[in-house]
Amino acid sequence: MNTQSLDPKTILFEDNHCLAVAKPAPLLTQGVPPGIPTLEAMVKAYLKERYRKPGNVYLGIPHRLDRPVSGVVLFARNTKAARRLAEQFQNRQVRKVYWAVVEPSLGGELPPAEGEWEDWLLKVKEQARGERVTADTAGARRAVLRYRRLRADAGGALLEMEPETGRMHQIRVQAASRGWPVRGDVLYGSRLPFGPAAELPRDRIIALHARSLTFLHPIRYEPLTVTAPLPPAWDEWKLTTDDTDEHG
Repeated sequence: MNTQSLDPKTILFEDNHCLAVAKPAPLLTQGVPPGIPTLEAMVKAYLKERYRKPGNVYLGIPHRLDRPVSGVVLFARNTKAARRLAEQFQNRQVRKVYWAVVEPSLGGELPPAEGEWEDWLLKVKEQARGERVTADTAGARRAVLRYRRLRADAGGALLEMEPETGRMHQIRVQAASRGWPVRGDVLYGSRLPFGPAAELPRDRIIALHARSLTFLHPIRYEPLTVTAPLPPAWDEWKLTTDDTDEHG
């Protein structure tokens, strides 16, 4: 996918009501001002051309991914679908699975084979970052996730994470606060690089991938699971020669 058009191969699911796309990092999900490349703009342009739609194209966005994160983004193609999908996200009815490569702690330790992290997180004032705080901190919000380790070596551990809550930078903050920052995530103290070198901070990517979403179809109410294959930057962390065969 380039910064101008949507590669049809990145479309993971499409019907008249919703559309799921594999977002590359470091593309914005949406953004202002107009003119900045975003996944939203690309999807709108794709729909306009594919269905020869006159005028503006409706696109609902019930959730987003951070700029340096890759993976599944789900869009709604009409207002009814948008409302019902947004309710599922708000009511924690959507199962979100992420893959992350975390680096070893300063002492060389890696996360245990599996576990649950429960914290209280707070957005830092006037900054696009969060921090772990005590439960009695004003404005703090509870954050919970479960994880299991898929692979480990000297370069870090590949974790499969399932957040129960959806806080700002939740996975990134919870991992880093335990001494295991996501690789490439210099905002939260990562020391090891990930992906291709980038001249500008906004073009850096991190080892966090929204692997899959499981939700109810907004009209038919049947469960759907949409899985995003790992991008090329993840080649050394794929579990099989063709990652999509085993896990997709």
